[in-house]
Amino acid sequence: MEVKIHDSWKPLLKAEFEKDYFKALMAFVTSEYQKNTCYPPVSEIFQAFSTCPFEETKVVIIGQDPYHGEGQANGLCFSVNENTAHPPSLRNMFKELESDINKPYPESGNLLHWAKQGVLLLNATLSVRAHEAGSHQKMGWETFTDRVIKTISDNQKDVVFLLWGGFAKKKSKLIDTNKHTILTSGHPSPLSANRGFWFGNKHFSKTNAILEGKGYSPISW
Repeated sequence: MEVKIHDSWKPLLKAEFEKDYFKALMAFVTSEYQKNTCYPPVSEIFQAFSTCPFEETKVVIIGQDPYHGEGQANGLCFSVNENTAHPPSLRNMFKELESDINKPYPESGNLLHWAKQGVLLLNATLSVRAHEAGSHQKMGWETFTDRVIKTISDNQKDVVFLLWGGFAKKKSKLIDTNKHTILTSGHPSPLSANRGFWFGNKHFSKTNAILEGKGYSPISW
């Protein structure tokens, strides 16, 4: 299977692609896509890396698993394709955007415009079998995406990491807080948000304030 990523990532991840675990992972994913319906489309598995060049990465949002419903996942965490109903977590993200920065609730749930501004929308696992949440976990994806997080931490500066929920917060150990900023909150899923752990975190305005304070252009959320 071809790994489609922006050229800027290739020298940083080349060694990872040559490791045995990654080769085994690619063999597993190739087999899964041949035998089963899987998401996102094979051409979009690495979309987070093809749409957000390494040197332009200013913000990292970490998700867990791609959506496993038909026509939803497009390779960017929390994002869905155009003309697709917004999943509950994305709805809560957009509600927070409304209250935080007075942005009208978006019609499209496609977050590609975030990615093109330097927001790496990274799921820990980059593929999933249809209607089987977590079906591609623990096959090597997490090893790879942890390495990506560590690579950004080691080779970039002033990146804002948004860690939402317990799973994402565990990634903080990979991040050098002397060079980068971590913002944490509950997950935007209804279970967490409705218990008061998401709404009001103001992560969108806080992220832009941090970026502007360091001389970078803000994200047009």
